[in-house]
Amino acid sequence: MNQTETKENSNVFPTSDTMPSFFLGHGSPMNAIEENEFVDGIRDLTKQIPKPQAILCISAHWVTDGTFVTAMEKPPTIHDFGGFPKALFDVQYPAPGSPELAKLVQSVVKTQNVKLDYEWGLDHGAWSVIKHIYPQADVPIVQLSMDYKSSPEQHFQLAKELAPLRNKGILIIASGNIVHNLRMVAWDRLNEVYGFDWALDVNQKVKDWISKEDYQSLIQIRNHGKEFEWAIPTAEHYLPLLYTLGTKLNSDTVSFFNDKPVAGALTMTSVRLDSQLN
Repeated sequence: MNQTETKENSNVFPTSDTMPSFFLGHGSPMNAIEENEFVDGIRDLTKQIPKPQAILCISAHWVTDGTFVTAMEKPPTIHDFGGFPKALFDVQYPAPGSPELAKLVQSVVKTQNVKLDYEWGLDHGAWSVIKHIYPQADVPIVQLSMDYKSSPEQHFQLAKELAPLRNKGILIIASGNIVHNLRMVAWDRLNEVYGFDWALDVNQKVKDWISKEDYQSLIQIRNHGKEFEWAIPTAEHYLPLLYTLGTKLNSDTVSFFNDKPVAGALTMTSVRLDSQLN
């Protein structure tokens, strides 16, 4: 992209008050259509923040070879799951895309070659939570994929390059779960607030590191022993947290919400970075 195109795309999103940045624990896809305390916690966000010009979402459910950003005008609603009721598959979230934001993301990221994507759309890591914040689907959304070949450090550094977008009316939402081990889930307690001791311990340590801004401990997640191997057996649900933390500004207040476990081996803990709270 040349400098003229970069300037034109930047002008579409003029400087604004600083938008927050969220990490949302999304849990089961059923949260898209059920009413519970976690849905309430996400829904409450819209009462507390200005309406964004657009949303940039990093979801646990779009992992790719390379880094891509959706650039279509009308992203489709992707039902990337199985075994759930028809009512969940019937959900459509027809939010517009933003080719302008896609190209702006492409221009601000220097550490990786971000390619424009015209096939993906909005997966359930995105629409299942965003639909509760903006039920009218009237805010443009683009998704940024996570390159499976990149290290946690590289993901964190890429996120730092996204931080200036917060000053252009862009709400950054990362969607995953800190603790996410489906093989160890207590399926008979799926709707219960309940956590195994190791899950609670890992979740608390991660929160402590966030509060202390101990980013190296958060990045070097494979150096902390067996409990962390159980809590984070694969990285895709954890990495979105690093994207949120990478967008942190010096003026931000950090807060936690929906901070509870479910079904033993999942935590819904969500993180909010917001300069407006100061």
